[in-house]
Parts: sequence; structure tokens; C-alpha cells
Amino acid sequence: MTDYSVGKTIHEHRKSKGYNIREFSKLTGLSTSLLSQIERDLANPSLNALKAIANALNIPLFTLFINEIDHSLLILRKEDRKRVYRSDNVHVVSETLTSDYMKSSGVEMLTMKLEANSQPSEEHWMHAQEEIALVLKGNPTIVLDDIPYKLSEGDSVRILPNMKHKFINDTDTAAEMIYVLIPIV
Repeated sequence: MTDYSVGKTIHEHRKSKGYNIREFSKLTGLSTSLLSQIERDLANPSLNALKAIANALNIPLFTLFINEIDHSLLILRKEDRKRVYRSDNVHVVSETLTSDYMKSSGVEMLTMKLEANSQPSEEHWMHAQEEIALVLKGNPTIVLDDIPYKLSEGDSVRILPNMKHKFINDTDTAAEMIYVLIPIV
């Protein structure tokens, strides 16, 4: 196992964003001297300093502590997908498409199958995440803030955080979608 360096990781992220040390200092509120020492592993940053660094880089804090990635954790086999059934409607089945490793970033990708003439819930959904859905099969309807929109195969819809929405399949054939939930940072 190789030695891990949080300083090297910070340095690599800073360089990939194109920040010089002075620009990065202004973004983090930390002195150039401290940042230089952290990047060269001559100083141990406090948790508050690491939070400021992660925020300035626009990355999750845990990213600073990843040294070696077990690539097998990035793969989710079809047979290992978790199924999500809505308790109020057995006609709707979602399956997770993201590995547990990826959930640590807060991003989730799922499939949804709407059987013919069904809807997941009488109520609208509303959540703090942004959602993007793509219709793979069928012609479901998306209701956004009480306004229905008929969708076709290949159509996508962006659902903003805290927007009232629900899916309906009022056709005689099943509809399938893939959707991504994106946390708001």
C-alpha cells in the first residue's frame, strides 16, 4: 500500500481547477503559507480548514481522503440492484443503478417502471434534490406544479428542487424511465 498524502490530493485538485496558490488562498480564507505547508504535508489541516478547501474546490469533503480506489466498488451488477417498491402502489418498481460507493456523493441513478394505467402516488412528490428523468419506453405524463406534460420515448425532463411533480402512465402499455437524483450543495 502506498503512503497517502492529503496535501498531494489537495494540490492535484487545486491545479486541476487552475487556481494558483494566491487565488486559492482568497477562495478558502486560508493563508498562502498555510496552504503551501498543507500541500507539502508539513502541516496537518484542521477540520475547518479541510471544509474550506473542499468548498473552494466544490468537491465533497470525503474526496480529500480517497487515496486508492477499489474499482470493483464502482460497479453494480444487474443482479445486485436494490428494488424499491412504493408502499402505496405495487405497479411501480424502481431499481437503483448506482453502487453504494457512489451514493456517498449523494448522486443516485434509478430506473422506474410504470405499468399500464398506473401512477406511483395520488400525491405529488417534492424533495430537495434536483432530478433528471429520461423516457426509455412508452408515453408517460409528468405533472409539474399541477400542469401535465405528455412525454415520448427519448424525451427528458428536469425537475427542480422542491418542485411538485408526479408521473402518470395513462396508456395501455408499460413505460420505463431512468432518472438521476442530484443533491443540492
